[in-house]
Amino acid sequence: MEKSLCMLPAVLFLGLLTHSAAALINTPAPTKSYALINYTTTTRPTLNWTEAVKGESRDGTTPATAEPDIFTTTVRDKQLDTTDTSKERNKKEKDPRDRKTEDDKSKLDCPPLGLESLRVDDSQIQASSYQRSGLGPHRGRLNIQSGIEDGDLYDGAWCAEYKDRHQWLEVDALHLTLFTGVILQGRNSIWSWDWVETYKVQLSNDSVTWHTSMNGTQEALFEGNQNPETPVLGLLPVPTVARFIRINPQTWYSNGTVCLRAEILGCRVHDPSDIYSAHESGSKDALDFRHHNYKEMRKLMKSVTEECPDITRVYTIGRSYMGLKLYVMEISDNPGKHEIGEPEFRYVAGMHGNEALGRELVLNLMQYMCKEYKKGNQRIVRLVTETRIHLLPSMNPDGYEEAYVKGSELSGWAEGRYSFEGIDLNHNFPDLNNIMWDTKEKAADKSKVPNHYIPIPEYYTKEDAIVAPETRAVISWMQDIPFVLSANLHGGELVVTYPFDCTRDWAPQEDTPTADNAFFRWLASVYASTNLVMANPDRRICHYEEFQSHNNIINGGAWHTVPGSMNDFSYLHTNCFEVTVELSCDKFPHVSELPIEWENNKESLLVYMEQVHRGIKGVVRDKLTKKGIADAIIKVEDHDHDIRSATDGDYWRLLNPGEYKVIVWAVGYFPSMRRCNVGMEPNPTICDFILTKTPIQRLKEIRAKGGKIPQDLQLRLRALRLRKLRASTKAINRRREGQRMRRARSSQAWKA
Repeated sequence: MEKSLCMLPAVLFLGLLTHSAAALINTPAPTKSYALINYTTTTRPTLNWTEAVKGESRDGTTPATAEPDIFTTTVRDKQLDTTDTSKERNKKEKDPRDRKTEDDKSKLDCPPLGLESLRVDDSQIQASSYQRSGLGPHRGRLNIQSGIEDGDLYDGAWCAEYKDRHQWLEVDALHLTLFTGVILQGRNSIWSWDWVETYKVQLSNDSVTWHTSMNGTQEALFEGNQNPETPVLGLLPVPTVARFIRINPQTWYSNGTVCLRAEILGCRVHDPSDIYSAHESGSKDALDFRHHNYKEMRKLMKSVTEECPDITRVYTIGRSYMGLKLYVMEISDNPGKHEIGEPEFRYVAGMHGNEALGRELVLNLMQYMCKEYKKGNQRIVRLVTETRIHLLPSMNPDGYEEAYVKGSELSGWAEGRYSFEGIDLNHNFPDLNNIMWDTKEKAADKSKVPNHYIPIPEYYTKEDAIVAPETRAVISWMQDIPFVLSANLHGGELVVTYPFDCTRDWAPQEDTPTADNAFFRWLASVYASTNLVMANPDRRICHYEEFQSHNNIINGGAWHTVPGSMNDFSYLHTNCFEVTVELSCDKFPHVSELPIEWENNKESLLVYMEQVHRGIKGVVRDKLTKKGIADAIIKVEDHDHDIRSATDGDYWRLLNPGEYKVIVWAVGYFPSMRRCNVGMEPNPTICDFILTKTPIQRLKEIRAKGGKIPQDLQLRLRALRLRKLRASTKAINRRREGQRMRRARSSQAWKA
């Protein structure tokens, strides 16, 4: 997140208050008392934020509890800012004692309460009034998205019923909280324009007696929005401890009404008397939980390779439009080498630059696998030794850098989504779906239409084609390595989608399954059922679509059509099966959310990788030379999607449990058939194939080398010619007999 959001409020709070300097406002006591930090000394010792939250000073003393009064913090030797904009705050000179590293600053930020991430429950949000349930207070969450239709249950903001200055949106933090700021946004709608232009902030301990945030001797007036989507930060002139906070709109867009989406910034104050105080959940894994820009990402990847040099390798597959390298981390017991029979797996994150969680999860996964491998974790050791894993944390580094500058709350819903050229990379791959469907429509024999390795169309390869360099780099990567399984990590929803993403005839929504629909549904279910948030039956929907009824998986086309998606291209142009994982409601979670997001997804990331070992695998070899045969076609009966063997002749065919008739053939070879049984365990069934060259192929090779034709080959060629002669003679005689029968029937009909 941006490092300056809450720096000053946190520093202000760290100052020790004198009893006379603290502006205490007496309020009626609520039913439960809360401990407030009550300083009575007149000196000002240095106090860091961690100690303040724990309620302890450096000398180990615990501040006395007090009645639940609101108090504001003041600092004697530093003049308070009288503006509420972060830009003007940053212009002020800082005391050298307060200068810290970027990492130190990020630790001092007061995080969002969690309206956007849904940590704040609907029951914690109240309002003075609302137009209807679809515009109720529970919809007043930063970046919440509406459905296409206005008037449904899932509209894009809280909207007050009345257009006056007595309207408010209230949030109950449940605990005493140091409130430091508000982020505001207008209504998300394609039909209406509504936003709040100015507002006031009110605070309370009991939701009965309220006090307005003051700017000196006057009530602070905060600047709101000038459009519906851009988030605007308003910092409280004086950070204030309370339990409840209200946003009180004062003016709004003249042609609109009182509508807003919001996030609240605040640091929870420790209360030792609250026995029900919930501890912040996190992770026991010692990983680098923060947002990494391009430079920091490179450092982290380098540190992992230095810690685990025997199983890791970093390589690049190309550059972004702005010249940033697309780095990939390989994890394998033999990095840099494809081992025969070992499947290749990939995770791709950051296709949309502002969907930052996937990037951090992939970086976490690198660290985790390295550390656990060194510890001897047998599950990780087995994955590393039996799988070649490739991790691309940032497919769109240009977009991420743009979003990173503004940070998790202020980057909005779309900033950084596209490449530097404004290209949506998820629509930028060749549309092979319609090429296949159109060819089948026109073909007399549909069984002869290619269902795999569909070539890239000529228009896509022209110099004036609008293809991002990032897309070209990934395509080359996919062509160079025989990937078997992949997942593309996105954000903004909680669902796993599977191909096809593109619908037939450009329908906006339509279930469009592949020939491997059953296995794709299995893959999606594996991730969704082990994700701690998706698997929670009580979770709130993110925006306006309920995926729980689909078990949190859905066909991509049934959700919305995406022509030119990476999932569809991967399936139709290569052997690789790929799904899209929408990881969280919040595209760019605050750094404080990263540990729990890792725990939510850790098991899913691991168990999904293990699915690369389902189905059948083997090597297709030449009978005489015993060498592997590249580009041999592997066809599974009743599965209208073939795959091909890799350069060394090895192949992997993902399949659900069952018995399958598998046919393999290659140019110049007789086909071979086997029955292969796939069990329930995630261990592949070995199905090797030995192919015999046709006599004609052997003859061509011998003649090309100028060698003498062996006698056995001469006899086989002679027998082959005789079989062809007999077959052609039989066909001719059958045709003659058919013509004779037709003439006889015609003659009888004429006589009659």
